[in-house]
Amino acid sequence: MAKFDTKMNRYPFVPITQRPTYEWPDGKRLAVYFALNIEAFEFGRNPGPDFTTMPAAPFHRGYAYRDFGNRVGVWRLLDLFQEFEIPLSVLANTAVYDAYPALMAAFRQRGDELVGHGRTNSERQIDMTEDEERDMLKEVRQRFEKEEGVAPQGWLGPFISQSTKTPELLVEQGFGYMLDWFYDEQPQLFRTDLGPILSVPYPSMELNDLPAVFNRRVSDAEFADLLIDAFEQQLQDSEKYPLVFSAALHTFVMGQPHRTRELRRALAHIASHRDRVWITTAGKIAAHARSLPQGTLVSPDIAGAGSSTAQTAHRAPDV
Repeated sequence: MAKFDTKMNRYPFVPITQRPTYEWPDGKRLAVYFALNIEAFEFGRNPGPDFTTMPAAPFHRGYAYRDFGNRVGVWRLLDLFQEFEIPLSVLANTAVYDAYPALMAAFRQRGDELVGHGRTNSERQIDMTEDEERDMLKEVRQRFEKEEGVAPQGWLGPFISQSTKTPELLVEQGFGYMLDWFYDEQPQLFRTDLGPILSVPYPSMELNDLPAVFNRRVSDAEFADLLIDAFEQQLQDSEKYPLVFSAALHTFVMGQPHRTRELRRALAHIASHRDRVWITTAGKIAAHARSLPQGTLVSPDIAGAGSSTAQTAHRAPDV
């Protein structure tokens, strides 16, 4: 019988029931953050499905649909999050600075966190050589630094795409945490050849409006129900151990008027529990996780997961 290798040497298996417990600020046990994807696409290149028929060049329907998000939808969402005083982790392509400068200024004025999300959503890391990916990451950091005066600490690849060397390149280029791997509901240290990087939970396939609405055919009301049900279950579970609730939104999806209306219902429910949860950003979750005592976070060097790249430190790099 063939033997299959089921080990993934980037992080160890430690059941959530067998880990040290800790708290978020003010004794809270559930951290909540919303990730808003702000993306730019090159006209003439396939931006992804237009959700009608099979896309064909020049892909104008898909481009226009996504362009709507930055021209109209995002402003509707900004009003909504401002109403409930909820901060955002903004996952932004640097091309947005050129295509939609007023948009970045609005997030800057709110004090939202900016997370690196590539140059445009018309390219994927998995299609790049190692040198091309390194240059892209460097370019993204430098552009944020130029525009904001500070480089982003967090990263999510366009299309949540990674090459086999992405984690090492992120550490090399100074990123402190990544959102690309959703395998847990707590921040954990993730092995790289250059030392650990923090992995912060991100709802890549579940509480993410794009795959939910268009791939799984979830209705607008059902998506709001998913957010509420997941929040309620995690709030209950957080009595036993600390957790992260996160939801991923896209301006051209949730910025549609009928969906914003349903999203309001979910945000109102979550905000009504503000006294019991920590409503924050991915970056602040990463910073708090880094500040925890050594040995608190699941780390690559525990549970017999050693290798030539094993790290002895349990603390994440500064974020």
